[in-house]
Amino acid sequence: MITPAQEKLLREFEEQLKKKSLSPNTVAAYTGSVRLFYSEYKVMSIENLIRFRDSLINKYRPSTVNLRIHAMNRFVRFLTEYDKDMWLPLKDFRLHSVKLQKKSFSDTVISNKDYEYMKRRLKKDKRMTWYFVVRFLGATGARVSELAQIKVEHLALGYLDLYSKGGKLRRIYFPDSLSAEALAWCETKNRKSGFLFINRQGRPISSRGIRWQLKHYARLYGIDENTVYPHSFRHRFAINFLAQFNDISLLADLLGHENIETTRIYLTKTGKEQQELLDELVTW
Repeated sequence: MITPAQEKLLREFEEQLKKKSLSPNTVAAYTGSVRLFYSEYKVMSIENLIRFRDSLINKYRPSTVNLRIHAMNRFVRFLTEYDKDMWLPLKDFRLHSVKLQKKSFSDTVISNKDYEYMKRRLKKDKRMTWYFVVRFLGATGARVSELAQIKVEHLALGYLDLYSKGGKLRRIYFPDSLSAEALAWCETKNRKSGFLFINRQGRPISSRGIRWQLKHYARLYGIDENTVYPHSFRHRFAINFLAQFNDISLLADLLGHENIETTRIYLTKTGKEQQELLDELVTW
């Protein structure tokens, strides 16, 4: 049970958070963490704060634990500013966060299974613009800003040439099968020129619009949203390329990387792949 005095402190803490322009969700999370503490411990002390941290570790995921720890540290700072003499023992005390195991880079990239499923569903549902957005991103390694510059005229050429401010050429190649399929689609739309990806107003689709729409289809088709974003398909292209043709120098050229070290991230295995490899190799 929270006492009236604790309730008063909580309200003032909440007001301070609001004045600092924290989002309503963050304010609710912070005050909720303090309420959780007071529901378990009557007295705010170093010993009880440490016990609270230990209980959090046993109950919640590390990310949730760290959120609540951060909230309590913020509240402790508030208390020591509110009444320096009363809360002097807590003046320099802070709870330590727990270490989060860093995810493998590849864990945030759309899987081949989801990539193929997304293409299949988009095509089946006749959402052809977005089918080709996903196809071009995944089959060319283009950045979303580069994708928006593809024109119908480029399909017959089989590539798009882009020049940097320094005059350096970057050529994005389109596989023959993709060019042929896209040209056939353009013919059904009676489109012989102009930007390939346009919105209802006939203007090129913005990078922001592409990102938003991809998230929409991820939700619609039950695919992890965290793996569906424009650059994810560029990553998928790179990973698949190395799986089929292990030439990292060529991949660096295709992706437009100036430093081959940037390309080496695609040699990283996913957490699941690491686990399966260890299961197979470790017999001791």
